[in-house]
Amino acid sequence: MAGRAQSFGTMAEAYERFRPGYPVELFDRVTAYMGSRPRTALEIGAGTGKATRLFARRGVVVTATEPDAAMLAELRKHVPPGVRTLRAAFEDVRPGETYGLVYAAAALHWTDPEGRWSRMAALLEPGGVFACFGGSVRLADPAVDEAVRAARARFLETDEVPSPDGTPPEDEMQWPGTELGRSEWFTDVRQSVIRRRLTMSDADYAGHLSTVSAYLVLPPPEREQVFGRIRQVLPRTVEIVADITVHLARRCHER
Repeated sequence: MAGRAQSFGTMAEAYERFRPGYPVELFDRVTAYMGSRPRTALEIGAGTGKATRLFARRGVVVTATEPDAAMLAELRKHVPPGVRTLRAAFEDVRPGETYGLVYAAAALHWTDPEGRWSRMAALLEPGGVFACFGGSVRLADPAVDEAVRAARARFLETDEVPSPDGTPPEDEMQWPGTELGRSEWFTDVRQSVIRRRLTMSDADYAGHLSTVSAYLVLPPPEREQVFGRIRQVLPRTVEIVADITVHLARRCHER
């Protein structure tokens, strides 16, 4: 998993081009939970800044952290001038300044679980909110999905990231809500889903796959072969399911 976490920088431009962004509904859901728009926010693993833009363009002063230099350079091309950037992994962000909101967009699973929630709480104002959101992109047509699975089977059994705490996908509460519910640092844990269906060309879907860590860590010859096989079974356009699972929790005042 460490190798997968560090694999994105080589595809920073493709990541920006092919990964879906985040809808305004996500911002509205976070601020409704908070009761007001946060003044400041810290973003963990900001990537190329897709979530950064969502918050910064709505008046939040965002500090975006990202450990990969290439991803951070791409982010700086696209975010508003007021965004502060810091090249750092979550574990290297030193407590000092605190924020009304700390959030992670499809990045929390790459962080070290040891001391994760005490570090998170130390970055939040008392009563501040932690938000985590993301989700896999999958093909909506079961027949096309099965064809792609068969095409990649020789190289990859799955391209998903497993649940960090082993929570089965059929359980009502998913990670990280499971961990937040057990943490002494957080309360009022909520989980919700923003439903999305998008249409992509076969080329753009293949471009999206080129930014997925399971493929990025394959040896280049194998990666080229698997993408070739997948392109052969894709229709000209594909419908994808790109639901966003949102977890929200509040830092306990007494801590």
